[in-house]
Amino acid sequence: MNLIAGLHFSLTVFGKCNNTYSCAATTSKIVILVLFSEYLHEKAEESRHNETIGYLLTVTGSVFFVGGLLETVIMVENPEWFLIIPYHLTPHPYSLLGLSLTVVGIVLLTIGVILSVHYAKERAWYMKQLQKAHAMEELKLKSAEKSEG
Repeated sequence: MNLIAGLHFSLTVFGKCNNTYSCAATTSKIVILVLFSEYLHEKAEESRHNETIGYLLTVTGSVFFVGGLLETVIMVENPEWFLIIPYHLTPHPYSLLGLSLTVVGIVLLTIGVILSVHYAKERAWYMKQLQKAHAMEELKLKSAEKSEG
């Protein structure tokens, strides 16, 4: 209610409302646009946070991946490779550890990149909608000024 009262007061003080009915209609339209703008702003912030989490997953995955490869190269005497993944396990426990770190690293790296791209696109959509909402708010305020002025 403070937001509505504040908008009513500001519209009345600055001469944008002459009678109570037009002022109430203008205020309710502005409140809906403001609430929608706030919602879009919060969702854009949430998407930005989720995108950062995706970046952190990517970095974590790359650290695990490189750590697994280095551990395999350094500790296992003669590893067998499929592209860049050591697939043949020896009785040596480090071969299992290297394979585990490499696979977990690849999974985290893939998930992180996918989440980062997804949330970046989502944030871009929210920002575009927020820009449209601000443009509509500007147009409605200008039309309210013209109709009353």
